[in-house]
Amino acid sequence: MGGTIPKQFLPVRGKPLLAYTLEHFQRHEEIDGIILVALREWISFCEQMDADLGFDKVAAVVAGGCNSQASIYIGLETAREIYGEDVIALIHDGVRPLIDAKTISDCIAGVRLHGSAVAVSPQMETIMYGETAVSACHILDRDRCQVARAPQCFYLRDILLAHQNADADHRMRFVDSAELMEYYGYTLYPVRGPLDNIKITTAFDFQVFRAIVESRECEDPPGP
Repeated sequence: MGGTIPKQFLPVRGKPLLAYTLEHFQRHEEIDGIILVALREWISFCEQMDADLGFDKVAAVVAGGCNSQASIYIGLETAREIYGEDVIALIHDGVRPLIDAKTISDCIAGVRLHGSAVAVSPQMETIMYGETAVSACHILDRDRCQVARAPQCFYLRDILLAHQNADADHRMRFVDSAELMEYYGYTLYPVRGPLDNIKITTAFDFQVFRAIVESRECEDPPGP
């Protein structure tokens, strides 16, 4: 986003953006533990944040890898070491702070029912598809399109196996866990989540999130 501070640590109303994301999982009764994958030079900051804000479900803070896929793999391996392979893993972006408890619950239920669950939201605008960014395009049926978001959820043993296969095949550029799992033959089942479950990628996204936080605080002011 053009600054010196990674976007997940930018302050919003006195807390790092990342803290808003973690709060949803810390408070959720079906979440047993959290593995936080962070930039190596920010690990001590994360550990202090966890202590200061009472994130006692964070079982480990580990350094990420060379890209998102490698970082997720490291986090999943850490989860396996602590919890074993038979648990449900919810893979979520640290900069996606507008998730809600219902979507988390629905995703967990979706994995138990189908073996996978990907949080999605409806596609609200027209989608034009072309072979390249400048080639002739055609319109996709918007009613059949959904935006894949997060969490993206699977049994830990399944997502680990897919990562192991990708590592063996030297395929390290999957966009996200959903694409990785589909490539290796797993069926993806959508779970409808909130429309505002956005990923904070640009400065504009950050301003939108801050406005939402401030609006919600005005609607529900702190007690005396």
